[in-house]
Amino acid sequence: MAENLAPEKRHSFVHNGQKVFEWDQTLEEVNMYIELPKGVPTKLFHCNIQASHVEHDLTHPVKTDSSFWTIEDGEMHITLQKREKGKTWSSPIQGQGILDPYAADQEQKRLMLQRFQEENPGFDFSQAQFSGTCPDPRTFMGGIRSE
Repeated sequence: MAENLAPEKRHSFVHNGQKVFEWDQTLEEVNMYIELPKGVPTKLFHCNIQASHVEHDLTHPVKTDSSFWTIEDGEMHITLQKREKGKTWSSPIQGQGILDPYAADQEQKRLMLQRFQEENPGFDFSQAQFSGTCPDPRTFMGGIRSE
């Protein structure tokens, strides 16, 4: 059931007609996907993840001890563990690829349903809908329960 609330597709940041990166998010993490140049050995690539910086400034801080990166099939995948579980990010990188208001609202709704699913595992929220503005998943009804 929870997989029905996973991101349906990646968001893309395109600059001058070229895809710079793609990304998606869950309640706990933001994933970035960067296609690497062909013909360059993967051992030449490195990613330094800092609390508020990954080559560029991040939109929100992350937990560096549980964030990581991998390279597979010519793509760098960066997994950033959110410091604030449930926070809806409009983009991983400040000022780049920011979601439009409609897409940001859809993300917040999806994360809210993920929260409901996590807190009520016996129920299926995959077909649930919100009418009107969706509440913030971090603060709604007392906030996200800690493990």
